[in-house]
Amino acid sequence: MTENAQQQPSAPEPELPTQYAPAEVEGKLYERWVERGYFAADAKSDKPPYTIVIPPPNVTGSLHLGHAFQHTLMDALTRRKRMQGYEALWLPGMDHAGIATQNKVEQQLAEEGKSRQDLGREEFVERVWQWKEEYGGKILGQMRRLGDGVDWDRERFTMDEGLSKAVQTIFKRLFDDELIYRAERIINWCPRCLTAISDIEVEYQDDDGELVSIKYGEGDETLVVATTRAETMLGDTAVAVHPDDERYKHLVGKRIKLPLTDRTIPVVADTHVDPEFGTGAVKVTPAHDPNDFAIGQRHGLESITVMDERAVIITHGPFQGLDRFEARSAIVAALRSQGRIVAEKRPYTHSVGHCSRCRTTVEPRLSMQWWVKVAPLAQAAGDAVRDGRVAIHPADMSKRYFDWVDNMHDWCISRQLWWGHRIPVWYGPGGEVVCVGPDEEPPGTEAEGWKQDTDVLDTWFSSGLWPFSTLGWPEQTPDLRKFYSTDVLVTGYDIIFFWVARMMMFGLYAMDGEAPFKTIALTGLVRDERGKKMSKSFGNVVDPLDWMDKYGSDAVRFTLARGANPGTDVPIGEDWVQASRNFANKIWNATRFALMNGATVEGPLPEPEKLSATDRWILSRLNKTVAEVDAFYGDFQFAKLSDALYHFAWDEVFDWYVELSKTTFMAGGEPAKISGRVLGEVLDVTLRLLHPVVPFVTETLWTTLTGGESVVVADWPKDSGFRDAAAEREIETLQQVITEVRRFRADQGLQPGQRVPARLTLDGTALAPHEAAIRQLLRLQPEGEAFAATATLPVAGATVALDLSGTIDVAAERKRLAKDLAVAEKEKAQANAKLGNEAFLAKAPDQVVEKIRTRLAKADEDIARIGAQLERLPEA
Repeated sequence: MTENAQQQPSAPEPELPTQYAPAEVEGKLYERWVERGYFAADAKSDKPPYTIVIPPPNVTGSLHLGHAFQHTLMDALTRRKRMQGYEALWLPGMDHAGIATQNKVEQQLAEEGKSRQDLGREEFVERVWQWKEEYGGKILGQMRRLGDGVDWDRERFTMDEGLSKAVQTIFKRLFDDELIYRAERIINWCPRCLTAISDIEVEYQDDDGELVSIKYGEGDETLVVATTRAETMLGDTAVAVHPDDERYKHLVGKRIKLPLTDRTIPVVADTHVDPEFGTGAVKVTPAHDPNDFAIGQRHGLESITVMDERAVIITHGPFQGLDRFEARSAIVAALRSQGRIVAEKRPYTHSVGHCSRCRTTVEPRLSMQWWVKVAPLAQAAGDAVRDGRVAIHPADMSKRYFDWVDNMHDWCISRQLWWGHRIPVWYGPGGEVVCVGPDEEPPGTEAEGWKQDTDVLDTWFSSGLWPFSTLGWPEQTPDLRKFYSTDVLVTGYDIIFFWVARMMMFGLYAMDGEAPFKTIALTGLVRDERGKKMSKSFGNVVDPLDWMDKYGSDAVRFTLARGANPGTDVPIGEDWVQASRNFANKIWNATRFALMNGATVEGPLPEPEKLSATDRWILSRLNKTVAEVDAFYGDFQFAKLSDALYHFAWDEVFDWYVELSKTTFMAGGEPAKISGRVLGEVLDVTLRLLHPVVPFVTETLWTTLTGGESVVVADWPKDSGFRDAAAEREIETLQQVITEVRRFRADQGLQPGQRVPARLTLDGTALAPHEAAIRQLLRLQPEGEAFAATATLPVAGATVALDLSGTIDVAAERKRLAKDLAVAEKEKAQANAKLGNEAFLAKAPDQVVEKIRTRLAKADEDIARIGAQLERLPEA
């Protein structure tokens, strides 16, 4: 009948406080789990492995709701697998966050009146390490608060010696395979951070700017171009038109005057130009625009850089030394004074790229950088999903993935920073370029004219190695052999581009075609209760630690899990966390009641024939719930499994089974002992099912109930296959009777605890054994000699006759109901009038008409309900 009974020591006398106080138990429980090594994975174990690597948070960061959300899901997965007998490894660590961390330390230095140049590179890097030890890693302590069951002995950091070796190793291999190269191209440049940033680190937003139309050339040989960045005209080296544009064919191949300069520039024909857009002529600035750079390459144009790394004009002339925005205004004014301005539009709203780190407007800039040739790597990453080696869940998110990997541009991996993995390339006095592997010596000394590249690698380069570098690669370590490839990557759909695709590329390349994970489980983003993105500017950002302090970590975790539908954004509000706290309290109070009434896990469960229908019903529902929860876990349906557990625990166990069993417990004897054993079984299994999502309260209750060591290392429940359809039908009928009579009592204005004389006719039904429970739950007292039925309720084959005389003021009740009926009939009349008006229906939006139909249906329901209540009332 059940496979869930465990060999447990004798349960101690239950001693649970009257109220659950999360703050008093959570920290102590977590430290006990860590001290006992419950989260430590053993690479030498014979158990099947189950591996998740944590998406490494920035060393500068702290726990936000997005972290708490994904960590809750990862923790639930690994806790369950550990209970199922897997060697579960959830590996923690942090990212060195090159730009963000360097900015933190530079701000600190600025407060001291210093710059990194004052310290020099070596001393500055040492200063960053000091900052990391003192301030970094705050999030790791917050992860403990949340209950993350990670293997702290395996904590990694992307700048660790081992991971640095992995970075140098793969750079060398890619270099030797000609998949890394150095080239001068247009990159995204941040004038504030003074470094290149990748395309996916640029965030676009609509800004109010200006669109200025400028006349180039003289006399008959003129054309008009429009630009939002007038300052870049100082670097123009051509004007481009479409080769089929008849308006400009006579100018193609000629040179025209570039305003404000002493230069002339050619008019070139290029199919990139859209003749239908604007004037059909575009200025070409190869050093400051990626499309212009491509045109310049096709036509052999010169690339003139007009701004330095801080976006200050460097071209000789009256604008030299001006910031780009100052220069923009000055150049437009100068053009206006010469009569070169044909049109000006302000404000002109257009999409502008900003640095995701500091929000500075990004400047396209021609620069010598290091690049990854992504085409063969991206092809492999796409094929691994197409051929089924890696599953993306939910499947409809695959399109986002393919849209990226199938159209990926070469990746700029060099950054003009000092904090990070320095590019392992040396330049010799004779122009030599040598890439040095981790076990190789530099080709020469500085005294001999050799210099190492000053740039560092993009932080995402080292993060892309995370699933295997953290396990010891490039060495063939026991961890790598046991735990690679990882089982599932839980991450937001928003970083498919930042991280997921890069891990796929590097994992398949480094590990000979073996993908870094078997499943990519994509989550949505956490939003506020109105579905709005959380942002400091909106004032709706929530610190999850505040909620943990107020309601407990379990409440935060359960709220997040209950909203986690695959790939769908998660709205969350404090009211929902409070409701989850109430659920934890309900579990606590119900278990405490059960323990006080003899609930136990000692001894085997009685055979089915010795059990009451109520006992068989709850055991049948229990096994169905186990099967249902397992299926939802397999499909990453955290919201559905949480909801199933919530309703089973609260509705079926606590509200129905416990209440139905109270009469049995009060009667005592053998039936009470049997129900105590069944209740113990049900609570044991339910607490184990709940544990991965709400670990703290379940640990306290389960160990008190069973006397077991810890629910963390208890067995995961199994569906025994026991079902009892007849018992389920019988209890459903019982519930129907109780629910219907409760509804009638409420309609009559009776107080929940108010006792009413009643006659129960249960002949011909399976409800006769439940008469005591029915009377107990419905507060129905036996009929006396003066009993006179004033209301009779036929429900599910049974009849409940009630004597309400003396319990309610019938006249007042009839008056109240008559008033409610009049309101409902008026609502119906108004709705019918609108729905019968053809002119109204022709003009009203569909949603308005549907709302009126809904009102009509509700009015009909109210009229029927109130009419039935009036019929059941005795005459006044």
